[in-house]
Order: sequence, then structure tokens, then C-alpha cells
Amino acid sequence: MGEALQHIVALVDPYILQIVVNIGIAIVLALGLNVITGITGQLSLGHAAFMSIGAFASALIATKLALPYGLNILCSGLVAAAIGAAIGYPILRLTGDYLAICTLGFAEIVKVVFLNLDVTNKALGLTVPPPKSVIPMPFYVWGVAILAIMFVCFMKESRFGRALKAIRDDEIAAEAMGINITRYKIQSFAVGSFLAGVGGSLYAHFINYINPSDFGFLKSVDILSMMVLGGLGSIAGTVFGASVLAAAPEFLRFMSQYRMLVYGGLLVFMMVFRPNGLLGGVNFTELVLRSFGKKPKTAEITERHRQ
Repeated sequence: MGEALQHIVALVDPYILQIVVNIGIAIVLALGLNVITGITGQLSLGHAAFMSIGAFASALIATKLALPYGLNILCSGLVAAAIGAAIGYPILRLTGDYLAICTLGFAEIVKVVFLNLDVTNKALGLTVPPPKSVIPMPFYVWGVAILAIMFVCFMKESRFGRALKAIRDDEIAAEAMGINITRYKIQSFAVGSFLAGVGGSLYAHFINYINPSDFGFLKSVDILSMMVLGGLGSIAGTVFGASVLAAAPEFLRFMSQYRMLVYGGLLVFMMVFRPNGLLGGVNFTELVLRSFGKKPKTAEITERHRQ
């Protein structure tokens, strides 16, 4: 099976393959931030820090323990989730701008720590060995991306997801309904950090080299831009935004020095004309039901109230 998959990968142009893999990794990262910011409403500017934790944890596990890659990904995600939960307890009592500044400060602390640790090879970074698996990386990346999409879809519609959306809409009302806000926020932060750690592991083993400077503030802005472009809280929108902006550097290569300027302008445009993002607020279940001539439940409830 491994040889057959390797043969399929060999048929694809390496340049196209790299773009496709970058899109898959971006989807996993953006979905993690969407859980924290889009669904729970907690603005985080330090998502790249958890990505770096997952990347370095994965590189060290591969070097020191040589675990199978599937287990390596899981361990890397769990390390990031554990640190996310530990950090979440003190900082998630903050809201709005204060929380954003705090997460930004945490990201810079993680970066400086990695730049000074011997185990991470300081500013020289680490060479990451190839994954210990017969399955090619592109299949691993897209397998994980599809699992992440399914997991976040299921989570969003579960009782846990509805509690997170209640916290996003009105914390005081959610608390009055008996929702433990602190506990749910920490769990949301841990889930988002887990996906960031998984994305970092995929990134490290695909690029085969990581450096603490690769996970700075601009990386967090990249991931935030993907989510804002697609739509806050929208899973389809997040996948769309991640796909567009992960491929954008290749299309904007002729003006690479001004790429962040384009992203900034895009964010301002979205905030003014489409604050919820391109697909934010779009209910795809209702659209599918209407296309088959069926009334969605919300329409039935509205008609019932009118009667």
C-alpha cells in the first residue's frame, strides 16, 4: 500500500504538491484558532506559539524516541493542549484586548525560550528527520485535515459546542444558565492548542527544518487572517479562507515583500464590508434543504410563532 501511495505522489508535480500540502496544514491550524476565536469568542494572537510547541515536540520525539509518526502527531498535539490548558487558566479570565495582548506576550515568551534552549538548538533550529511511516506526508496531512474538519463539525453541534457559542454570544447570560465559563474556555483553548500542535507537527516533518523565528507574530496574523476571511465561527469559511491564503503567497510571489500589506488591507476591507467573513453566518444545512424544496426547522419555527 505504501508503495502505491508513493507512486501516486510521484505522479504529481512537486510544486503543486507543496501548495496542496500547505493548504492542508493551514486548514488544521485555522480550525484550531476557529475553535478559540470563532466559536468561543476569545481573541488569540498567539496561535503560532502552540504551533511551535507542537513542531519542536514532534521533532524531539522523532529524534529521541523514534515513535511511529501517527503516535508522534498525537503526542505533539497533547503537549500543546496541556500547555494551552495550563496557560488558559490564568489568562482566560481576561477578555477582549487584554486577552489578545496576553496571548501575544505568551507567543513572544515561547519564541525567546526556544531561541535560548540547548535542546532546540537555539537560533540554529532543528533538522527534523523524515516521518517514521510508509504513508507519504501529503496523505498524512490531508487525512489529518479531513479528521480535523469532521471533529470540529461534530464538536460545534454538540452540547459542548453549543455552550461555547453561548459564551461567545453573552457570557453573563451563559453563566446565568449554569454554564461553567472558566472550565469551558479552558477546554476550548486546549482543543484549539491541540490542533495547533498537530499542525506544527505536520509542518515540521513536511519542511524537515524548523527555527523559532518561523513561528513569530506574523505567523499568528496569517492564521487569524485565514479565519477572518472565511468567516468567524464558520467551518466551511475557515476551510475556504485557509485554502485561499495558503495558496496566496505563490500567486503573490511577484510582490512578496508587500504580502502582509495585502493581508492587512484585506482584513480592513472585510471588517468594514463583511464583518462576519465571506461565509460567516451562512447556514449550509438550510441552503441544502431549500435546494431540495424543504423548509428548514428555523423557518418552520418562525411560521409557528407568527400563527
